[in-house]
Amino acid sequence: MALRLVIFDCDGTLVDSQHGIVRSMQQAFLSFGLIAPQPEAVKRVVGLSLDHAVSTLAPELGSSDVSQVAGTYKALFSELRRGGDLPEPAFPGVLDAVAELERRGYLLGVATGKSRRGLFAVVERLGLDGRFVTLQTADDVMAGKPAPDMCLQACAEAGVDPADAVVIGDTTYDIAMALSARAGAIGVAWGYHPPAELQAEGARSIARHGRDLPGLVDDHFSEAAS
Repeated sequence: MALRLVIFDCDGTLVDSQHGIVRSMQQAFLSFGLIAPQPEAVKRVVGLSLDHAVSTLAPELGSSDVSQVAGTYKALFSELRRGGDLPEPAFPGVLDAVAELERRGYLLGVATGKSRRGLFAVVERLGLDGRFVTLQTADDVMAGKPAPDMCLQACAEAGVDPADAVVIGDTTYDIAMALSARAGAIGVAWGYHPPAELQAEGARSIARHGRDLPGLVDDHFSEAAS
């Protein structure tokens, strides 16, 4: 089989990290005397680079204030992780899907708005060390999602043409990143953007459970080859 790469998003796709993200973002805003964003608003920006997420939640802030809020968020989130108060459970069936996709001969990668340290912590905790041939984070590129940079860099590291890659994600940012890189895109129904939005953005299909992913990936590449 030709080399084919499956690129997973992390937050909202591999793991459910919304609780720590919402809590840290709200506390970061409050620490600067700002109105805390609503949980749904915070979940809407998961996947964007941190500065982009903060500026989306508070467009009235200048760049210096955005950087300060973002820095405080990072510190608060890291504190939750160090204190063991950061629930980031894997979504049902996703870890089995990762193992099955690897068994079927696909190369695997991750492209996430998380920091590199945050991603490494998740990969280690889930026992996924060595499963991914490329790990792309917001720390590694000039432009985060929805720009194509992380997807293109993942393909380059894996030695795979973007046409032979597919992104699996839960937000429109994941789908837009994939399509702008000329890769395929599969949405998941268990994350932070509604499936209808993912389809409107151009997702080829929607997984309703982790167990659906291997078959949908096979279908994607079969259709792409026909």
